[in-house]
Amino acid sequence: MSKVRAELRIQGLVQGVFYRQSTMETALRLGLTGWARNCSDGSVAAVFEGEKEAVAMAIEWCRQGPPAAQVTEVEVDWQDFQGAFSSFVIRS
Repeated sequence: MSKVRAELRIQGLVQGVFYRQSTMETALRLGLTGWARNCSDGSVAAVFEGEKEAVAMAIEWCRQGPPAAQVTEVEVDWQDFQGAFSSFVIRS
């Protein structure tokens, strides 16, 4: 297995629906590190680092999100693994 990093921008109804909290729970369950934060344009940004298969599973989860979310688009930028994080956190 190889480790990767992915930066995401999630569009739609993704703020005020526990999207960041649910993303953190999903990332931790998958053994990933990184962060999620709300953006001023109403989207959510996230970074995942870890095993490529687990990152891909997190991205697929982000396409749906928690029950109250209505995701319209997920932009993914695959990058080389950097090992920049020790856990997954919610940023403000």
